[in-house]
Amino acid sequence: MSSSRCIALIGLLCAFLLGGSLSHGQLSPTFYDETCPNVSSIVRGIIEEALQTDARIGASLIRLHFHDCFVNGCDASILLNDSATIESEKEAPANNNSVRGFGVVDDIKAALESTCPDTVSCADILAIAAEESVSLAGGPSWTVSLGRRDSTTANRTAVSVFLPAPTETLDELKAKFTVVGLNTTDLVSLSGAHTFGRARCLTFIDRLYDFDNSSNPDPTLNTTYLETLQGICPEGGDGSVVTNLDLTTPNIFDNYYYSNLQVEEGLLQSDQELFSTTGADTIDIVNNFSADQAAFFASFVVSMIKMGNISPLTGTEGEIRLNCALVNGNSYQMVFYIAQDK
Repeated sequence: MSSSRCIALIGLLCAFLLGGSLSHGQLSPTFYDETCPNVSSIVRGIIEEALQTDARIGASLIRLHFHDCFVNGCDASILLNDSATIESEKEAPANNNSVRGFGVVDDIKAALESTCPDTVSCADILAIAAEESVSLAGGPSWTVSLGRRDSTTANRTAVSVFLPAPTETLDELKAKFTVVGLNTTDLVSLSGAHTFGRARCLTFIDRLYDFDNSSNPDPTLNTTYLETLQGICPEGGDGSVVTNLDLTTPNIFDNYYYSNLQVEEGLLQSDQELFSTTGADTIDIVNNFSADQAAFFASFVVSMIKMGNISPLTGTEGEIRLNCALVNGNSYQMVFYIAQDK
């Protein structure tokens, strides 16, 4: 991608952000100490239960937090359903039939409403769930600053503008991170969340057969791994089939993701770009994280905290939703929500 195209992309992204803020407002790790002191243990317990039947739920929950924060900030807008006044971000191409875990979020919210009514926001639930999911998978723990409030709107159009895509180049990825206040180290660190979870064939199928309209596979894809992936995702096959993002330890949060990149076994183009882009400043970071898991964990924690601080609503902004999928007071929408398959 040329530098002029990168500048244009950053300009477009910034245009969407005009009037917004990247500050973290009044967030505090002690925000619920008096009003809901057991919030983290409640969230953790429900995730532990969900993991018994869904090994990928932790990765799905951290992805919800990521997809939420990159679009208008960490305000739980991704959880809102369609309504007469809201075009749900769930239906955006990057999210539709892709993001998941909404039922677990609903279970967490129901438990918190029973224990601490009208207190814990859905945006904070996503932030806590992300940390607990990483910890439960063997990754680092960190202190989550809290006090986010929930939006009363969503922005489906912005999803396609802001969210990094699995087919983007390194320059394009950097541009999208830069505009929300994250740097190159954050890009490499947060990409390490792909050390667990799954991805659909449609997100990387072009790498297997017709990369960049070349009628050939991606040359940065290990040939043995290529054959394995072609067996899982045949040309013209079902694009919704999923495979592990990390073929080495698919359900454990560790640093094998970076070792995979070093041998050209990154599943997504956006993953492999971090190591295979000639002369890229990300290569040294990948090498460091591959050699030193503690360094990766420390950097990941810093980057997750930064991401969780993107443009939160605080104070009297927004609301504390009683149901994470609905704006408060929308009884008309509730009729349809009850009938939905979450």
